[in-house]
Amino acid sequence: MSFAGEKAPAPQTFEHVLVAVGRVPNGKTLSAELAGVKVSERGFIPVDRQMRTNVPHIFAIGDVAAPPLLAHKAMHEGKVAAEVAAGHKRAADWRVIPSVAYTDPEIAWVGLTETEARANGTAFRKGAFPWVANGRSLSLGREEGSPSCCSILTITACWAAASWAVTPVELISEIALAVETGCDGADIGLTIHPHPTLTETIAGAGRGVRGHADRSVSAKK
Repeated sequence: MSFAGEKAPAPQTFEHVLVAVGRVPNGKTLSAELAGVKVSERGFIPVDRQMRTNVPHIFAIGDVAAPPLLAHKAMHEGKVAAEVAAGHKRAADWRVIPSVAYTDPEIAWVGLTETEARANGTAFRKGAFPWVANGRSLSLGREEGSPSCCSILTITACWAAASWAVTPVELISEIALAVETGCDGADIGLTIHPHPTLTETIAGAGRGVRGHADRSVSAKK
């Protein structure tokens, strides 16, 4: 395969090639407007937190409703829509939808990101716990000490929620739960985690947020 561009690498040979052309919502192909449902120029169907469209008895969920285009978001929205349709008082909270990237190392985040916090002036503290100081990661042969291989926990100034984490995908659910329940760094840091596990690094990052001493933990504003 050859590459084009100023900084293109030299031609290489590959066994497999993944071609990603992207996705577009199909709101324009559903003829939803015949039922009075609004559809955006891009093909999305606007909804409120109860997943209702502008026509109250018609709901939309998943990719056609709005980004992020994630299966677990769609499943959550489907449950919300079903419960609302059944007469229950429910609403979607999109703050707690985890985003994941199955790279190596894996990356996952949930809630307000550090970049977003800086952009909107939200004060926060951050704690990081490197995997190089974690027994489980050492036993797995994943002792990289780079910033990409650590658990990072950010807490907003009001100590209302854990914001994001760079972690293996399997660890992000604990951070999502912290956002949902309003845990702060102390709540997470004081929770006893089994040893040796990668989940310990979440607790270590939580202690780092509060400025508590821990192995190789960094905390900063």
